[in-house]
Amino acid sequence: MQQTFDPAETLQSLSELMAEWGVSALGAVAVLLVGSWVARRIRDGMRTALGRGSLDPTLVPFATSIVYWGLMAFVVIAVLGIFGVPTASFIAVVGAAGLAVGLALQGTLANFASGVMILTFRPFVIGNWVEVAGVSGTVKEIGIFSTILFSGDNVKIVVPNAQVYGQTLKNYSANDTRRVDLVIGVGYDDDLQVAQEAILTVLDADERILADPAPTVAVHELGDSSVDFVVRPWCRASDYWPLRWHLTRALKEGLETAGCSIPFPQRDVHLFERAETENGAVSDRGKTVTSGSK
Repeated sequence: MQQTFDPAETLQSLSELMAEWGVSALGAVAVLLVGSWVARRIRDGMRTALGRGSLDPTLVPFATSIVYWGLMAFVVIAVLGIFGVPTASFIAVVGAAGLAVGLALQGTLANFASGVMILTFRPFVIGNWVEVAGVSGTVKEIGIFSTILFSGDNVKIVVPNAQVYGQTLKNYSANDTRRVDLVIGVGYDDDLQVAQEAILTVLDADERILADPAPTVAVHELGDSSVDFVVRPWCRASDYWPLRWHLTRALKEGLETAGCSIPFPQRDVHLFERAETENGAVSDRGKTVTSGSK
């Protein structure tokens, strides 16, 4: 049986369809506009609050962007729900895609997370001298993915943040003062009291050495070739290396002036010469040569 085209019925069906989808479209547009406005307001409010706090300025844009796009994701899901799209399946697909991306970028995400922790807890700041991941240098830049150091010979070193935050870190600039640790040896025939007084005289003559805490000078070990003193003065962190280099020379000169010797390891070498006598016998003559070893 052939069906006839009824313009009135078709127009009525289109009107009903447009009315139904028009309401849904208006609702979706309203949700999208209101949701995006709320997300922007929350983002701007967070940016203002974090800017007034102690959070590093580098971290503020990343934190606010994460919050903004997370809110926008919920807004998009709500819009899809208005049109009848099964959001449970959509969320599952998005979650699976996020998991796949996370596994593919786990190294990058680890550096990002470590960068956030570094900027939040501040184990070091720009200008500090640190030792981490087997390298040391002055911190020049703290990024969200890596930290840049300049070594003592002005070499740029880029260290991934996952290695910075995931390993033991030494910050030599964290405290205002440092202790110089030296070991000075004198001969076994030297007067230990004279040697100790000579060391203290050298320390007292240097104004960079702090009076509090007081320097430590004590017999530390009876070595193979020397009696070893530990010399441990305190100084400002900025004076550490100049003071250490100066004391290494000044202590040697001061001990020699006081009549003490600076021993060094020695090695006895026994040489044997073989000589043939008149009757054909062989005799050995030995001598000992003493030489210093390096």
